[in-house]
Formats: sequence, C-alpha cells, structure tokens
Amino acid sequence: MKISMKGDYGVRALVELAHRYGDGPVQSSTIASRQSIPEPYLDQLLTSLRRAGFIRSVRGPQGGHALIRDPRELRLSEVVGALEGSLAPIGCLDDPNGCRMASTCTLKPVWQAIEEATIRVLDSITIADLAERERAGTVARYSI
Repeated sequence: MKISMKGDYGVRALVELAHRYGDGPVQSSTIASRQSIPEPYLDQLLTSLRRAGFIRSVRGPQGGHALIRDPRELRLSEVVGALEGSLAPIGCLDDPNGCRMASTCTLKPVWQAIEEATIRVLDSITIADLAERERAGTVARYSI
C-alpha cells in the first residue's frame, strides 16, 4: 500500500486540528503554514475531510476548521480509508468476482494477511496519538 500526498497531507491537517481540539476553528492558512501543506491543495483536502465527517468548517472572519470528533476516537485507519480508498494491496480483495482465479489463487491469503496487518497497525493509532508524538518530537516505528 502506498499513501499518496492526499493521505499524508490530510492526516497532517487533522493532527494540526487535534492540537487545537476544543479551542474553536483554525484557519486554513495556519494549518498550511504549521504543517507545510500548500494552501490551495489544503483547501481541497479540507473539503474531502468535511465530506468524510471528520471536520466542520465555519465561514467568516472568525471561521476556520475544527474536528467534529474527539481525536482520541479518530483512528488512522478511518482517515486513510476515507482519503485513499481501499486498504487492500490488490484489487481482487475488493472484488473477488472480478478475478477468474479467485477460487484457486495461492497468493490471495498473502494479500489478505498484508491487508489485515495494515488495518491492524492503522487501527492502533489515533489522531491524538500522532498529535502527542508531534508535541513530544518523537517518531515511532511500526513493524508488520
């Protein structure tokens, strides 16, 4: 599985909003500056994050963006899934009827194990965890 810039920037935007959870809306320019995200691209991402139900947006001079849910309850698997789509390493796991070898494929269990491990790791991390690591300046390593 390869995470695109959309996924990376989207997660970073949510981490920035987690730092300010409960403090009211945060302007796009602040998020873009603090997370090194090009602001025009961030605006597109914020629309996707709003549609996915992760943030709310408020217009006006005191407006901005804020998390709807507690960042301690927002799992990385949800965010990556919403921004990137399927977490399956190969398309046949999403549509087994689309593969003529589905019933005899010796690789299918391998692909399923990779998908399950990916989901397990992403499920174990919340947006709050990432915000705390960023505050502490630590980087955690994960192995599957």
